[in-house]
Amino acid sequence: MKYDVKPAEKSTVKITITFTPEEWAEANNKAYVQNRSRYAVNGFRKGKVPKHVLEMYYGKGLFYEEALNLLYGEHYGKILEAEKDRFTAVGEPSLSIGDDFSEENIVLVADVPVKPDVAVGSYTGIKIPKYEYTVTDADVEKEIGSVRDRMAESVEVTDRPAEMGDTANIDFVGKADGKEFDGGSAKGYDLTLGSGSFIPGFEEGVVGMTLGEVKEIPVTFPEDYQAEELKGKPAVFTVTLHKLTGKRLPELDEAFAKKMGCDSVEAYTAKVRERLEKNAASRSLNETENSIVTEIAKSASAEIPQVMIDRQCEASLQRTEYSLMYQGVKLDDYLRYIGSTREEYKKSFEEEAKTAVLHQLVVEKIIELEHITASEEEIAAKVAEQAKSVGKEPEEYRKGMDPRQLEYIENDIKVTKLFDFLQANNEMVPAEEK
Repeated sequence: MKYDVKPAEKSTVKITITFTPEEWAEANNKAYVQNRSRYAVNGFRKGKVPKHVLEMYYGKGLFYEEALNLLYGEHYGKILEAEKDRFTAVGEPSLSIGDDFSEENIVLVADVPVKPDVAVGSYTGIKIPKYEYTVTDADVEKEIGSVRDRMAESVEVTDRPAEMGDTANIDFVGKADGKEFDGGSAKGYDLTLGSGSFIPGFEEGVVGMTLGEVKEIPVTFPEDYQAEELKGKPAVFTVTLHKLTGKRLPELDEAFAKKMGCDSVEAYTAKVRERLEKNAASRSLNETENSIVTEIAKSASAEIPQVMIDRQCEASLQRTEYSLMYQGVKLDDYLRYIGSTREEYKKSFEEEAKTAVLHQLVVEKIIELEHITASEEEIAAKVAEQAKSVGKEPEEYRKGMDPRQLEYIENDIKVTKLFDFLQANNEMVPAEEK
């Protein structure tokens, strides 16, 4: 076997693989042995028909496709390994056979999408927005309030009108142009006021109602409402309030603090502030790093193979699916609701995907240009840190690690060093001043 690699258009390479007649004969025989049981010929037991008989009966090229697959499977990976310093395949190749294919001229051509080279402009000495998020006393109070709200006890309300935050058990009938419409009626429906789950104006109209009251609430459907016949239309809902359920918040006292794992309200408040400050620091770092790459990428260019964009789109679609799943919604149901197909919805991520792929390529290119590396000592320190978090000795922990975990750690160290370098070598200005 011999092969030749030539650059092709749109970040692909063409690998032309030529096999000897002896290699082809061997592959054909292997294909015959592996597949002969699939064919039957009168006068022979199934699986025992000689190769030349099958070829006479079904055609000379009966095992050609499988033989080519065998040769491809045996040699393609070895070629990629041998050429790893020249290019990196980023997707499956498009395969074809060479012109004038015969048992004496066996040529397999693989058009391979490869990681593109990136042309990067200036990446030092430029003005870049830096994000800084701080935590105020009001932020801490709001977070503690949210926790108390989640731990609130439900209580039936009988002595006051409905308020935002209450759960109202209602009957309602909606009419547009004096006629009821599909989906506009329900009995015994539990609606949390302020949830925004109904069209604008409905929940606000329920606020102030008293138990047993019947009220007409006028609303206007949004222009982008999913039902075509109701877009922008006025309607009236007749609402009957049967029951109100409110919340009784737990007192912010020592008993509450102990439930949250602290000895006092002061200790709990400090713990909440520490967590919020960590989140703020993480958000500041993430947005600043994204700002850095966004600014540098403005002068970068690359011919990105479609397979890389498609893969990023699929990842975005999966993230959306997981997010909906946590809300108790199936992606297929959501797509039916918005009138889209899976492929159409995935396509909507394409511009975002192109940007994400280009940003990743820019990061990798600058790491290469600046010769940024991760030393064995740095990798070992990270491994030891992870081992400590799970109560293991570093040596024991490392033995059980997948090579991809070590690769991830190495890459994480490089990326951290890169952004330290970029912050130190650019003019970082507060985001609002840019």
